[in-house]
Amino acid sequence: MKMTGRVEGKIALVSGAGSGLGKATAMHLAREGAQIVATDIDASTAEATMAAINGEFQGAAISAAHDVTKQADWTAAVDLAASHFGGINILVNNAGISLHGDVESTDYADFQKLIDIDLNSVFLGCQEAMRVMKASGKGSIINISSVAGIMGNPNTIGYGTAKAGVRYLTKCVALDCAQKGYPVRCNSIHPTYIRTPLIDQFVHDDEALERLSKMVPVGRICETEDVTYAILFLASDESAMMTGSEMVIDGGLSCGYTPRV
Repeated sequence: MKMTGRVEGKIALVSGAGSGLGKATAMHLAREGAQIVATDIDASTAEATMAAINGEFQGAAISAAHDVTKQADWTAAVDLAASHFGGINILVNNAGISLHGDVESTDYADFQKLIDIDLNSVFLGCQEAMRVMKASGKGSIINISSVAGIMGNPNTIGYGTAKAGVRYLTKCVALDCAQKGYPVRCNSIHPTYIRTPLIDQFVHDDEALERLSKMVPVGRICETEDVTYAILFLASDESAMMTGSEMVIDGGLSCGYTPRV
């Protein structure tokens, strides 16, 4: 069902759109009027997202296989958006993985993998999207970071380091575009735990979910809609004066310690 058209006529590329937050984002933007390029390393899941969107809005979405660590794949995805829809106005750098471990237990290969997928891919996405965005009118790049990119956590050293890098990279891209006069904004989003298939790697039962929820001051983790509405706001012209900003969606987690009584 179509909503209010807050991104009507805009073209959005969403990476990692085959499942979880990426799929929810692609669906939400489509329902608000955007045309969608849904990409994922698993082509079949990207195709499923495309089919779901086109089932509601015929011809509103296309899909592509996309390894976000490969520059050639980024070039192809951005060029596909330009050739099929005529440009790109919104990039959601969403694809990512999560691996836990402290400085002693984390294998260096896993650390490199986290940096490559969760940080280097965001650099590639920004670089390639800017190439087309600066000629497409208004552009908005939305980088999905994490509250782990703001708060230290010894048990997520690789993931947190990558997400902190996304936070810094976002500000650099925002300032670069502003200084060069490009009509492109760049902001980051920092959610706490989100109820998606990714969290199932670490939360295996209701008791574990309850423990996780109690860590968050408001007493629950994020639903995908908590985050997609923030993405929608940054993608729309409503946030025209926001660039280099970080939107924290964490139920108060990053405010500090709140003992329960």
